[in-house]
Amino acid sequence: MDHFVKRNHSAPQGFFSAEAAGLQWLAVDGGVRCARVIAHDATSLTLQRLQSVAPSTRAASEFGRALAVTHDAGASAFGAGPDGYHGAGFFGPMSEPLPMSLTHHDSWGTFYADERLEPMGGLAGRQLDASTRRGLDEVAAWCRAGRFDDRDGPARLHGDLWSGNVMWTADGVVLIDPAAHGGHRETDLAMLALFGCSHLGEMLTAYESVHPLQDGWQNRVGLHQLYPLLAHVVLFGGSYAAHVAAVVTKLLAAIS
Repeated sequence: MDHFVKRNHSAPQGFFSAEAAGLQWLAVDGGVRCARVIAHDATSLTLQRLQSVAPSTRAASEFGRALAVTHDAGASAFGAGPDGYHGAGFFGPMSEPLPMSLTHHDSWGTFYADERLEPMGGLAGRQLDASTRRGLDEVAAWCRAGRFDDRDGPARLHGDLWSGNVMWTADGVVLIDPAAHGGHRETDLAMLALFGCSHLGEMLTAYESVHPLQDGWQNRVGLHQLYPLLAHVVLFGGSYAAHVAAVVTKLLAAIS
């Protein structure tokens, strides 16, 4: 059977429409391949079935170059959803998706503070200690002030690019399960690093051969990882709270 069906009868309204729109939006000429959407409805999504193979340095380099092309395809604004999609956004596993704003912003810092850090920090709530909550507010304030903004326009992001959503196939990397939106290209790269990705060094080198990254990007990896880490606090409990606290402490030390 060459089809794979994802099904959740209790999925929130628009969940599978959002995923289908994201996969189709990300599939740009020369970019990373995405799982092909065959059909979708309120409770299911039917995709092309993929067969996994072992990762390789060659495939990682091809992935890096293609990901830069995908990002360079751009978006209409920071926070914007896929072109032509006007529904809700979602982040996290199919079994328990979290709401994800698709509100448009002119600057990345305001978008990240208002639509990512504050809402997810609010959901994490008292699973974070008071010091971490204060620190998170301070990081958000720095974002709003434009401390991390640069000349780069909104990139076309996968949005949940951890290694589990990177399928290594005989034809190269294929992406699945996006939370697609317009954002900062460093966000996808930081997500790849969060839980480890095979041959990440080769992938990054190849990426920069197409689109060099802004100076100091390595120092901002933790900033971009804060949102998914907060989501993990919400979904899986306070065991991730210490990781959030450590990232916030390091960021504040670097900013001061």
